[in-house]
Amino acid sequence: MNTNLAEQQHSTSFISQSIKQGALAGLPIVFGYVPIAIAYGVLAKEAGLSLSEITMMSMFVFAGASQFMAAGMVLSSAGLIEIVIATFVVNFRHFVMSFSFMNHLRHISLRWKIPISLGLTDETFSVASLNKKKAKEAHGMWFYAAMILVAYSAWVLGSLTGGLIGNIMPKALSQSMGVALYAMFIALLLPSVRSEWKVGVIAFISMLVNYICAVHLDIKEGWSIVIATVLGGVSGIFLLPEEGEEE
Repeated sequence: MNTNLAEQQHSTSFISQSIKQGALAGLPIVFGYVPIAIAYGVLAKEAGLSLSEITMMSMFVFAGASQFMAAGMVLSSAGLIEIVIATFVVNFRHFVMSFSFMNHLRHISLRWKIPISLGLTDETFSVASLNKKKAKEAHGMWFYAAMILVAYSAWVLGSLTGGLIGNIMPKALSQSMGVALYAMFIALLLPSVRSEWKVGVIAFISMLVNYICAVHLDIKEGWSIVIATVLGGVSGIFLLPEEGEEE
């Protein structure tokens, strides 16, 4: 009896320690998420989304780049199908990230794999990848769960805050938040261009295709974004070197 009790206390102690470590690992993500989430909330409010719609998008989508793009497309009166397809294409990398990380969690039950895979973003994937050894620990899943939950909560609460601020913010200032959309994508693009210049070529191809479709072919803005995203991605297959390939 005493042995079982000691084992339970020992197990609980390890779980608590894993949760604490995971929460601490998620704090840097929180500091990055909150201002971006607030900017998203303000932009989405300017696009006409209600406070509940802004918050639920963050709860169910949990992907900053696609949420910014979706809010921008709503602001430009794009259709539902266009928004869904465009965000799906942008978020497709999450499938790759999930498959990659799940290779380290093959011995883990499905009840852990599903929520962890749903919580993987660029940032949580990076932190999880830096702590792969936790996957081999007895209670390591609590580390990933805590880290993702902290990041997720910050994103949702930040979005809610942005939606609330959008109600009281001066119209001119809230309209200027649309610049955050372009600033975010530039911030995401520049590090990749610095490490591989061909990424810049792909971005230019996408911009050129979008311009041609929208201006010269008179295609709706939403569909021109979808076409540009797909063709830009396809060009990357031919332009970017395969992993391990020497240039």
